[in-house]
Amino acid sequence: MNKFDVTILGCGCAVPTNDHLPSAQVVDVRGKLFLVDCAEGTQLQLRRNRIPFHNISAVFISHLHGDHCYGLMGLLATFSLLDRTKPFHVYAHPDLERILKPQLDYYCRDLSYEIHFHAIDTSAENLIYEDRSVEIRTLPLCHSVPCCGFLFTEKQGLRHIRRDMIDFYGIPHYDINSIKEGADWVTPEGEVVANERLTTPPDPVRSYAYCSDTAYDESLAMRIKGTTLLYHEATYCEDLLPKAQKYKHSTAAQAAKIAQLAGVGRLLIGHYSKCYTSDDVFLKEAQGIFPETILAKENMRIEV
Repeated sequence: MNKFDVTILGCGCAVPTNDHLPSAQVVDVRGKLFLVDCAEGTQLQLRRNRIPFHNISAVFISHLHGDHCYGLMGLLATFSLLDRTKPFHVYAHPDLERILKPQLDYYCRDLSYEIHFHAIDTSAENLIYEDRSVEIRTLPLCHSVPCCGFLFTEKQGLRHIRRDMIDFYGIPHYDINSIKEGADWVTPEGEVVANERLTTPPDPVRSYAYCSDTAYDESLAMRIKGTTLLYHEATYCEDLLPKAQKYKHSTAAQAAKIAQLAGVGRLLIGHYSKCYTSDDVFLKEAQGIFPETILAKENMRIEV
């Protein structure tokens, strides 16, 4: 199965603590690395997780609260100090370019690479990135500022050719790829061997939904129906529900309800408030509704 995993760099709330850093993740789809949010401490966490800076091709910023983007300016500067030459792509609310441009002009007058800003509409579900391996769409979220999540969906892979069929028919290596793509095989004697006999179905398509800061919103469940892995913020527990409603955040129970409604494979919760001394309260509350819940932790790498 092709590589598709998520590395948690930070999963805390706005204020860094001894246990958690603010939001940042790296999504690896078949060796292509995407940074999702970029809070303070992101660079150090990339180092700790041995993620090469030059391998990151783009960053997707969910919204412009500092605990999701304060680390970006420093990272852009470091790229240049490391003599990066490959262009870097920034997908975010259009205000981010306006905010960063004066800082880049002041601190980074001679960048070694190009930065391409891509303005995204956080209020709509749109395809914002696509390559041969993955599609990335925005997921509108309900927060105190314009905010969206991101849905990573891998492209359908090739069929798997059976080794015994290669040997039995003496299929040359230069024909194997076309058979994986669905072609039949014609023997030197003219016999047509159906592709279904030569191959097995491709791996199931997997998906990862990143839903950062958001109030409880059942309409989100329809947009992420059947997602393999869902990351959903769980800033508070039900004992602080009024606080969650005031600041447009979710409780662990509400995150679990969204996972349940959407029928996702697994739920990963994070964005923990510093009001709690233990993360176990979040896990207990969420698992009471959706048993397949996992606590996000810094430096965790989870396969989708």
